[in-house]
Amino acid sequence: MKIILDAMGGDNAPDAVVRGALEAAKEFGVQIVLVGRGADILASMKAQGWDTLPDGVELANAEDVVDMHCDPAAVVKQHPNSSLVLGARMLAQGGGDAFISAGNTGALLTAATLLVKRIRGIRRAAFSPVLPTKDGHAILIDAGANAECTPEFLLQFGCMGSFYAQKALGIESPRVGLLNNGAEDTKGDPLHREAHQLLKRAAEQGTIHFVGNVEARDVPFGAADVIVADGFSGNVLLKTMEGTAMFMSDMMKQMFYRNPLTMLGALLCKKGINGIRKTMDYRETGGSIVIGISRPVIKAHGSSDDAAIRGAIRQAIRAVESGFCEEIRANIGQMILPREEEHAE
Repeated sequence: MKIILDAMGGDNAPDAVVRGALEAAKEFGVQIVLVGRGADILASMKAQGWDTLPDGVELANAEDVVDMHCDPAAVVKQHPNSSLVLGARMLAQGGGDAFISAGNTGALLTAATLLVKRIRGIRRAAFSPVLPTKDGHAILIDAGANAECTPEFLLQFGCMGSFYAQKALGIESPRVGLLNNGAEDTKGDPLHREAHQLLKRAAEQGTIHFVGNVEARDVPFGAADVIVADGFSGNVLLKTMEGTAMFMSDMMKQMFYRNPLTMLGALLCKKGINGIRKTMDYRETGGSIVIGISRPVIKAHGSSDDAAIRGAIRQAIRAVESGFCEEIRANIGQMILPREEEHAE
């Protein structure tokens, strides 16, 4: 298996990316292609004690870099020789099995859509991070790729998220919930009410296990294994959970380091605290897979360190081995509305 990695993407590139890639190549036994400025990558490796490329690691030179100020819509045309665009093109041409970048989010989505392309019949690709919950994890789909959606988009998100949860995460019958402002079937605006009916119909046909509407407050408690959302609402949910986790972590530090007695309490609770930190740590999952693209593409967090890069590579390996893209292709007919029904909306 060969994983293509944008070595210049992210706040800590290339050092953190290179370090994570070298660790992953050794730990997981996969081939890694580092795409980026060759001189910078080699200098980073040398600083970390590597004089030559180790077995299983390749270098693809790309002198241009897509930064956070680049126009995502024009990135393929204006930056064809960038590490992000070259990496996506390599994946599209069969030069690897998956592509990972911690760089510009919009640019990655554009490159994946235009070069790697969506699975035929899928209307929109979606960012799908894994969220920590009380009982494990849940897939959020979409987390920001599509601010405006149609009911059919949400139907496809629910089906694709279900296939990914089943194939890549090993959840036998993933519970699919629609993020809404109430649990009742009649809640929400016309978009969400219509999407609810489509997801319910898919459940009746045996395509998914739909459990109805899910309120944001119930997501951390494991109300569903797949949370279906338009990109705007999903991104708000994601950022709120991230902010809450950071807030609670800061409050715990203040509480436990207040005086010698509370510090003793922290020592006694250390194992439990570390468990909570691990559950909430985005580095454990590595990144957000872009579901709906014909081959696995993963957006790593912009502030990824070497542990997060290693986690993203682990996630890419799992995605490739699961064959979830093929599962979506095989079931695409259940996710497309008849054209006359779509026009009636």
